[in-house]
Order: sequence, then structure tokens, then C-alpha cells
Amino acid sequence: MKLRPFRMALALLLAAPLPVFAAPDATSSAVPAPLHPALWKITRGDTTIWLFGTIHMLPAGANWLTGPVAQAVDSADEVATEINDPGGDATRTALAARALLPPGQHLSALLPEAERAALAERLARFGLSADRLDPDKPWYAAVALSTLPVLRRGYDARNGVEAGLTAREAGRAVQHTGIETPEGQLAILDGLPQASQLAYLKNVIDDFDKIDGEIDAMVTAWGKGDATTLARIMNEDEGKDDPLLIERLILARNRGFAAWIAQRLDKPGSVFMAIGAGHLAGTGSVQQVLAKSGISAVRVQ
Repeated sequence: MKLRPFRMALALLLAAPLPVFAAPDATSSAVPAPLHPALWKITRGDTTIWLFGTIHMLPAGANWLTGPVAQAVDSADEVATEINDPGGDATRTALAARALLPPGQHLSALLPEAERAALAERLARFGLSADRLDPDKPWYAAVALSTLPVLRRGYDARNGVEAGLTAREAGRAVQHTGIETPEGQLAILDGLPQASQLAYLKNVIDDFDKIDGEIDAMVTAWGKGDATTLARIMNEDEGKDDPLLIERLILARNRGFAAWIAQRLDKPGSVFMAIGAGHLAGTGSVQQVLAKSGISAVRVQ
């Protein structure tokens, strides 16, 4: 199984409401039992940074904002997330500039016949025409295709961690900070060589039927605060992955997040920092990068 590129792109691109497709009609069941995602605390002098790994899309009723996590959120005077684009306007603008192939080019012309047929079959399951993704670059086609099973299951960015934080802090004067920008995030995949983009799309097509199981495993591990299992899920195919994809989507961004933390520690205050859970697990995680600089993240949940 080689779905790690899907996992990485999901972690990257679902931090805001992306105009991929409307969710198919589905009845999603609530998850009333309290979840216990992992939470870390970093302190220096008068500064506290709570470090929390997010799932950007969740089913309705996911009950994660409780206990120590809720206390940390409520104590913070700043909430920092990957991007600060609650309405999605900046993301939509960036997508409009980057997602489409140049005029006169078509995705179908870049794919072997067997992949074209397989892609058409996957789209047909959702009532979408075979040429639905034909104007799109391979990286965007891969992201759009991989979201379909997730949406069908009732997962939605409106139920995700970032949306929950926004709702929780609506009544307080809390500073909201975006560590990255939608343009910068999309540029990561858009800047990949076309061969890497096509390989990524092929992986999603080939392993399309395994996405539901991957999502279940990731969300279960996240909800239990099982960082070890999450790291294994995220990294089990690491040796087979495109090194360039791993470096740009995960490792380089981990170093950027760690640098942001190191700089923010020089300013007093309490920050709740929420970034994709995959950045806080496995080799090269944000915590490991911080440790090399002598900054310790203490697990509190």
C-alpha cells in the first residue's frame, strides 16, 4: 500500500474549505464519546505555546474540544493555525491561479490509456463525468479525487479543528495568526515536476479503494492521542515515497513551524498552535527539530 502521498496532501490542503467538489448526500453519525488527541506544552519565561495536531476534516459531532485541550484553548490569547483563511477566499484565489493546466492542454493527454480508464471509473462512482478533471493539473486532480471518499463519509472542513477553534473563540478578543499562506501551501504541490505530480495521481487512482481505511486508522489514532501509531501510519511507506514530495510537503514545513515557535517564544503570551497532526509524529517531526535547538515540548495529553 502506498497512500502516504495522499495522507500528506490531505494534511496540507484541507486546512481551509477548498472548492473541490460539493459533498455527496450522506448521513453522518455523530461521535459523542470524548476524544483525547495529543497535546504538548512549550514554555519559556512568560511565554506558553500549546502544540496541537489537527485533523482538518472531521465528521459532525467529533468531540475533541474537551479537558486539557479546551483549557489550553481558553487560556490562549493567540490562536495560530497553518493558514488564517476562514472564508476560503484566499485559497480559492490561489487555486484559480494554480490548479488549471495551460489553455489547450488536457490531463487525459498526459495519462496512459489504462489510467484514463481507471480515473473515469472512479469519477463515475460519484456521478461525475470522465472529463471532470481534464482541465486540471495532475497534483490538483489527485487532491480532488482523494477527497471524494472522505466527503462521502461525512467528513467536512466545517467540522474540522480549525473551524472548531474559530467557533470557540468567537466571543473573545483572540488574535488569529496564519503561519503559512494558501498561496505558499499550493505552491508546494504546483512546483513539483510534472513526473512527480503524475506519479502522485497514479498512486491515488491505484489505491482509491483503500482511502476509507486509511482515514479511519488516522482519525482513530489521532482521537486516542496515539502519536506512535499515527507516526507509523504516516511513515510506513517512507522508503518508497518520492523524496522531493516528502521534503517539500513535510520536512521543510516542519522546520518552518519549528522556526516560528522558536521566534514566538521571545514574545510573552499564551499561544494555541494547531497544525496538521502528521507534522507532530515520526522522524523529522516538529518536536524533533525543536529538540535540536534545545527547545523541549512536554506531552500533557
